[in-house]
Amino acid sequence: MSEIEELVHKIAEAVRPSLPIDIDLWDVKTIAAYLKRDPAVVRERICCLPTFPAAIRLPNAKGQRMHPLWKACEVVAWAESYREHKTS
Repeated sequence: MSEIEELVHKIAEAVRPSLPIDIDLWDVKTIAAYLKRDPAVVRERICCLPTFPAAIRLPNAKGQRMHPLWKACEVVAWAESYREHKTS
């Protein structure tokens, strides 16, 4: 991908209207940005945890399952479940 194509892609992503978190679907890259982690870490260590939300795999035109997506609100709830509680 040329530098110009990459710039156009970044601009398109920036101006794309965002969906409400309760209906949005996130990919590994988006989850990684939210969790402040590398996408490889999310893919290889976080998404495979038994407590992590189940993936959604939409079919393509051939009926094959595509890359996994996750409900954004479920990912946020999962992350919030690890919040430390302060004791007084």
